[in-house]
This record gives sequence, structure tokens and C-alpha cells, in this order.
Amino acid sequence: MKVLITGTARGIGRACALKYLAEGHEVFGFDIRESTILADRYTHLIADITKELPDISGVQVLVNNAGIQLDGDEADGGLRGKEIDVNLKGTIAVTEKYGVTPDIRAIVFMASSSASNGAEFPLYVASKGGIVAYMKNVALRIAKHGAVCNSISAGGVLTELNQHIIDDPVLMQQCLDETLLHKWAQAEEIAQFCYFLTNVNSSMTGQDLLIDNGEQLKSNFIW
Repeated sequence: MKVLITGTARGIGRACALKYLAEGHEVFGFDIRESTILADRYTHLIADITKELPDISGVQVLVNNAGIQLDGDEADGGLRGKEIDVNLKGTIAVTEKYGVTPDIRAIVFMASSSASNGAEFPLYVASKGGIVAYMKNVALRIAKHGAVCNSISAGGVLTELNQHIIDDPVLMQQCLDETLLHKWAQAEEIAQFCYFLTNVNSSMTGQDLLIDNGEQLKSNFIW
């Protein structure tokens, strides 16, 4: 299949690209950075999803992974609204161009556990909550092509985006203590879930898959 993945330079996007390549698919990757992936069936395109998008026809699997997360200081430093522009508006632009077509077979959006618990920076939460709602709209529209559309809401994942937490033993311990399984997911595990949703699954559509090591479920029963 022809697969398009956004945000493939690192983290979950890179892990997804490697997974689809390992399974024999042709993969196109978008990122604002260069890629370290070297494979005959991989084409890397430097692209900003908030700007003009390159022409690629016949995309069968679309993985909307590109996104940013800004803390309060970054937002106040002139980047306010950027998360909405990239995570939501950019993702919508990509999906409308490459995903809502007769060729599409499956679409996955990388949302976030914050889309359902609200526990992140405000604009990031809003962007990811919007992604889940938009995913359902897309699922309704591409069903006529026999295509499925779902989202993945991951909790903590061991990626470069979270390196400042991973490198701080105190912060990392606090985060792990918030989960039932006392761990974070690997990017490769999220890629496995993504591949299942697009290339194994044919019946689940319009659903958000929460992968957070039991963080939202954790509770202390007091009698």
C-alpha cells in the first residue's frame, strides 16, 4: 500500500514509518526536519503541514502524526495559537487533501490522552480534543469507500518530546507513579497499534484508542 505519515523525523512518526517499511509498504514521510531513514521504499519530503502541501496521489493509508506541544512560556513568547495551527488546522488540511479520497483505505490520527482528561497546556488540549471530534467526522465521510478512521490517544511515551522529563529522575518518578503499570509506552508499541488499526482492522471506525498504561483508570478506593 501507499502510506503517508506526517512527522517522521523522530519519535512516534519515525517508529511508524519503520514499521510500515518493515511490512513491505511504500512510505512517504513529511517533516520540517531531515530524516535518518534510508530505505528504497521511503520518500522523505520537507513539508510544513500549515503551508502548501506537495501533490501525492493514490494515498491508501494516512497517519496524521505531526504535532507540537508548547509550554506556557513558549506560548507567551509569540507562539500562542501555534498548536491549533499545526495540530488541528494543519492536520485537517493534510486529511482533506490526501485522506478524503476514493483511494483511501484507513486513516489514523495521533491524538492524546489529554483530549479526554484535559491534563495538559490549554491550547494543546483543545487541539487534541478537536482532533478526536474531527476524526469522527472523517470516519462518517470515508465510510462510503469502505475505509476506516480512528485515533490513538497516548499517555506518556518515551520520545524526544518528553526528554526533559525522562532525564529528570524526580519528574519521571512522579509521572510513573500516576500510572497503574508504572511505565510509559515505547514509540514502537504505538506504531504497532497504528499498524493494526490501518492494516489489520477492518471493522472498528470512529473510535479513539486510549493507550496510557492505566493512568486515567488509576484510583485509590477509600472505604
